[in-house]
Amino acid sequence: MGNFVLIDAPSNLGLRPPAEGAVPGCYKTPGVLRDLGILDRLGAADGGVVTPGRYVGTWSPGDGVRNSAAIASYTRALAERVAAVRSAGGFPVVLGGDCSISLGAMLALRRSGRYGIAYLDGHDDFRHLGIADHVGAAAGEDLAIMTGRGAGDLADIDGLRPYVRDSDVMVLGVRTAESAQLRAAGIRFVTSEALMDSAPVPSFPELDGFWVHVDIDVLDPAYVSAVDSPDPGGLDPDTLVSVLRELLARPGAAGFELTVFDPDLDPDGRQAELVADILERSLR
Repeated sequence: MGNFVLIDAPSNLGLRPPAEGAVPGCYKTPGVLRDLGILDRLGAADGGVVTPGRYVGTWSPGDGVRNSAAIASYTRALAERVAAVRSAGGFPVVLGGDCSISLGAMLALRRSGRYGIAYLDGHDDFRHLGIADHVGAAAGEDLAIMTGRGAGDLADIDGLRPYVRDSDVMVLGVRTAESAQLRAAGIRFVTSEALMDSAPVPSFPELDGFWVHVDIDVLDPAYVSAVDSPDPGGLDPDTLVSVLRELLARPGAAGFELTVFDPDLDPDGRQAELVADILERSLR
């Protein structure tokens, strides 16, 4: 691993509004981390910004996925950027943004072979019409979408459904209360409680490689609470760093992304400093 190329993916299209008339602040994360010197701290090249379309806050059950057309367009654009970095020999480090940016990475990898995903998240992000009355915010549905569960406008771009097979997904750090649907679907997972008790991280099947996704709400809110859905029972920073270093040292690691940190909820900047430290410790 090396040749890091930093890509800003400041999309908040996959989240519901935090309050009437407001927009989710996670789009500010790449800028905040750059202000903290993350480019130099990682020794990374600059891969630029993939700019999202307009966020529309209005939505009602039955409308489908919020901002779906904009997310589909963004998924294609981000996939092209990720693919360009990889084809030039770079290791993409994508700074989000909300979890729906994972669709861009997995679409890019699906176009080039069979890839898995190590999905580090406090939640399963597995809501779909097979288990829910309606869908709404893609950031709570992206694991379902990338595994082919969902309308074709997001789940079947270019006829490539699914972008990743169920057997090639490994969810890490999910809270126990969130794991039932994964178990029912046969998707492998290791809970946050198990990781904190030093449970090993399973191996992938033989693949062309795998992507590493981190929703920072995998951490306990005692450490980082500046997320849209903070839930207790998460990892501590040292455990997260240890898991990430082990994953990223494996042959086949194809790229990394960080999602859902919200600088608007971190007025003194201390949590952003911790996030930057975790990235540096994990990737260097």
